[in-house]
Amino acid sequence: MTMQRKLSIAALALALVGGLGFTGGPEPSWQLTDTGSTARFRGLAAVDGRVAWVAGSAGTILRTTDAGRHWTSTGPADAAALQFRDIEAFDARTAVALTIGNGADSRLYRTADGGHAWTEVFRNDDPAAFYDCVAFGDKRHGLALSDPVDGRFRILATGDGGRSWTVLPSTGMPDALPGEFAFAAGGTCLVASGRHAWFATGGDATARVFASHDFGRTWSVTDSPIPSGPSAGVYALAFRDERTGLAVGGDYAVPDSAPDGSAVSRDGGRTWTVSRTVPGAYRSGVAWTGRGRTALAVGPTGSDITHDSGATWRRFDTGSFDAVACASGACWASGQDGRVALLRGTH
Repeated sequence: MTMQRKLSIAALALALVGGLGFTGGPEPSWQLTDTGSTARFRGLAAVDGRVAWVAGSAGTILRTTDAGRHWTSTGPADAAALQFRDIEAFDARTAVALTIGNGADSRLYRTADGGHAWTEVFRNDDPAAFYDCVAFGDKRHGLALSDPVDGRFRILATGDGGRSWTVLPSTGMPDALPGEFAFAAGGTCLVASGRHAWFATGGDATARVFASHDFGRTWSVTDSPIPSGPSAGVYALAFRDERTGLAVGGDYAVPDSAPDGSAVSRDGGRTWTVSRTVPGAYRSGVAWTGRGRTALAVGPTGSDITHDSGATWRRFDTGSFDAVACASGACWASGQDGRVALLRGTH
């Protein structure tokens, strides 16, 4: 065999390996930490490789500042009967956490001293509203999403880092479908970056993605190809920049199977295409790792990784997680029975 022929075969092999999503680096793995808790942590905020916050059932909030070797319970004293489903953190001291439920059970809390003291900064007074997710585009501007009230999704906004919140007018929001809602499953049904924000839905015949480019004042909406139903739809979104987005979901009631359960967008969420290779199971969380085209998806049946911006996914772990978040080169995952882990081996 000629040297040129050998080189051609080698080049073809490398192309095939790359197309399957393998990078030749170490296999990623989750390193579980001992939280000392049995709460289910659907809320997760990654600050870096040492600092992370989790929020979950029975009013539980934990924080670590040493890469998970120790966790400190920091939840508000008056929230023991509430369910936290989302938390956003700016650093080791400042965080905003969301509890869910109809009426007054939907609340926002803020701390500026590492969780030693919390201030209730919003309490929902509309029995028809149910808040699902909260997201910040920067350290001052944040949004929270409620399921439809009077036929339209409701948006709550802050411009002072979460100290105060205002319900935005619904005039710029398209009508919701009859059975449409968002999923408070892993803290990423709503995501934001700068003035851009997106949220995902399900529940009706079509799962949709809403987009705003003036930080919540006006919205457009497009259909997604991810199947929808009473417990199915798009559960989580992640945008690497203004144009490149990932959507994952499925049916919570059928966690082992999710045909067409992931999709990608290259135009800011205006159009979505099903991944060539999907995770194949229900996924409630998705996040870009911050390393090129690599992202992670998690759910109760395992974790998946993509190295080609969501075109193809492969399973690398079978443990149960609800949420995943990455920041400053570090990725964390959280879920039931107090499970919280830090990712190793993605370099």
